[in-house]
Amino acid sequence: MFKELKNLRSGLIALATCLFVMVLYSPMVGQALAQSPLGSATVSAPWPTTPDKAFAVGEQIDINLAAATTPLLAQNMTGEPIVTYVAMLSPKNVVPKSPMTEARGVVGAALAGDRLVVRGSFRELTSALRDYTTDPVNPPNANITSAFHVHQGSPSENGPFQYALEVTMDGTGLGGSAMGDYTLTPEQLQALQSGMLYIDLHTTRNRGGELRGILMPV
Repeated sequence: MFKELKNLRSGLIALATCLFVMVLYSPMVGQALAQSPLGSATVSAPWPTTPDKAFAVGEQIDINLAAATTPLLAQNMTGEPIVTYVAMLSPKNVVPKSPMTEARGVVGAALAGDRLVVRGSFRELTSALRDYTTDPVNPPNANITSAFHVHQGSPSENGPFQYALEVTMDGTGLGGSAMGDYTLTPEQLQALQSGMLYIDLHTTRNRGGELRGILMPV
């Protein structure tokens, strides 16, 4: 009897895991669940899903990962294996204090060898992006060319800047997309594989960071 109960429990855990993956990575399933009473209580969408602001999590993950992987597939002449990563951007991840904002975002990245291609998107910022030409860090860093960055550090600390992403804003001025293509150093590659590379986004209202998320393998 104990063995049968153990097998039943293992089967239920496996089924629950499969359902979670389907919801996370299937745009149709995720969007349908998010719009249902049950889904609204169990699934936290990165941004509002009202008809005029619909932005399905699974769909955006798929779009960003496809956009990040495509250039590697086209130019990967050595046949390097491609490893994909996702960062779910949330104000709850900002250190040392979470800002008051409804903003959310998703970043997809693809790695082949030491080349990392990054694609991101975000919505519902509290304000315009921080302008580092008029509001620079101290001391100024000429490599910080946008307010969307890759940093190195643990989830509980603010680590050093590594790269800036190229940002394109949408018509609202509070959302948009971002892209980057980088050659990682051995140290950065090790940090990525150890969960120590994170993405953050800075605005004029939340200069220290409005959204943040760690790049995790998928």
